[in-house]
Amino acid sequence: MDKKKMYINGEWIEGTSGKTFQSVNPATGAVNAEVCQSSLEDTKAAIDAAYTAFYETREWRDMDAQERSDMMLKIADTVAKYKDELAMLDSIDMGKPLREAEADVDDTIYCYRYYAGLMKAPHGGAYEVNKGFGDMHCYSIHEPIGVCALITPWNYPLLMGANKLAPCLAAGNTVIYKPPTVSVLSAIKMFEIFEEVGLPKGTVNLVMGSGSVLGTELSESEKVDMVSFTGSTAVGQDIMRKAAGTVKKVSLELGGKSPNVIFADADLDCAVEWSMIGVFYNQGEVCSAGSRIIIEESIKDEFLKRFKAKAEAMTIGDPLKNPDMGSIVSEEQFNTIMSYIEKGKAEGATLVTGGERYAEGECAKGFYIRPTIFDNCTPDMTIVKEEIFGPVVTIQTFKTEEEAIAMANDTPYGLAGMVFTTDGARSLRVTKEIRAGIMWINCNQPAFNEAPWGGYKMSGIGRALGTYGLEEYQEVKQINIALNPGPVGWYENE
Repeated sequence: MDKKKMYINGEWIEGTSGKTFQSVNPATGAVNAEVCQSSLEDTKAAIDAAYTAFYETREWRDMDAQERSDMMLKIADTVAKYKDELAMLDSIDMGKPLREAEADVDDTIYCYRYYAGLMKAPHGGAYEVNKGFGDMHCYSIHEPIGVCALITPWNYPLLMGANKLAPCLAAGNTVIYKPPTVSVLSAIKMFEIFEEVGLPKGTVNLVMGSGSVLGTELSESEKVDMVSFTGSTAVGQDIMRKAAGTVKKVSLELGGKSPNVIFADADLDCAVEWSMIGVFYNQGEVCSAGSRIIIEESIKDEFLKRFKAKAEAMTIGDPLKNPDMGSIVSEEQFNTIMSYIEKGKAEGATLVTGGERYAEGECAKGFYIRPTIFDNCTPDMTIVKEEIFGPVVTIQTFKTEEEAIAMANDTPYGLAGMVFTTDGARSLRVTKEIRAGIMWINCNQPAFNEAPWGGYKMSGIGRALGTYGLEEYQEVKQINIALNPGPVGWYENE
């Protein structure tokens, strides 16, 4: 079987541990590949390589903007060349339908092209200042942070990597990249692309294995200047604590329990379809999933009737055959979701549909779950409070706009939110009041490279994408120049 290696200091190596882990197709149970497991020593070697590349050899850091931009465009073109392979890898590794994986590859291409252009846009600025110390010219510039550890989740393996790698590289940093062990194949292919386009030695380094071992070293190392992490809130909190010793920059995109607020005047067919996208796309394994439907009481029954019928009509099956839903990413995640479903039933929620394993025909060996809807939910229920990260949605009702806003904000998370109404003023009022970093009005889940992405409260720190995403990987330096050099007489008292 093909053994996938790590990439450190421009070389593909098996590492020092001698251990491997398996990439498993969650739809079939088949083993995709054996993957070399990085040790603590391998991680330190990757850090040293990135450190040397940034602070000593400086080839990527000192490359002029045009050349680096051209290299980023070359990366995008090479991703396009391998589009079919990359999409297939994410589909068999993570379980998502092939058409969704293909869309992820397209967004990855756009991401590299966007930052290839953005890195040549104006950065910094000049400032009008007082003459307390004579005539001064004051301005600011943006510089790369340095050595960046990038840790990504398993639900969008290729795309979430691009969302970090593209702006980080565009800014001139060097990288240690740790993808998730359960969906690692497209990351390995991406590093083959980096090698093919000719990124300088040590600029990008790939380590693979236990987050508790590798993540700890990346967070605590004095040679790492920044950690960017996307994943669970609990792990993000741990990274913050470990990074505090070196006071390195930390960027976190964490959990969510996003409210989907539907008013009585909403277009119901529109609300139903977008609500399905909001919680069943990517099998519900989405940080911004609209997993809490909060609907005006007077239309709940009609909405639920249509929503249930649509959910039960969804196709489930082999991700490579493009069903509406593929498989859950792993047995562990499957068991976690099923345990939440059992808690929902035990705590008194009404199971409207789903809530069980789907194991018909070719799906018998995979980790499939039927789309699951719970009605009559209350704020104290576990399924309402905690992130499930699966195709499970809860329904609560409200009578007034104020009540809807209060219910929407009744969560420690603040990543995203949705509002469905034909009243334009109301949509803006409610959107303004919901404490979340991303809001959708009469739609659900569209995201763009050009716009900032991130959350309030326990959903994270910092922003990805857009100009904000580039600035996450930059330091800002103030520079002052005396226009008339010489003594200013500050200490002349006579």
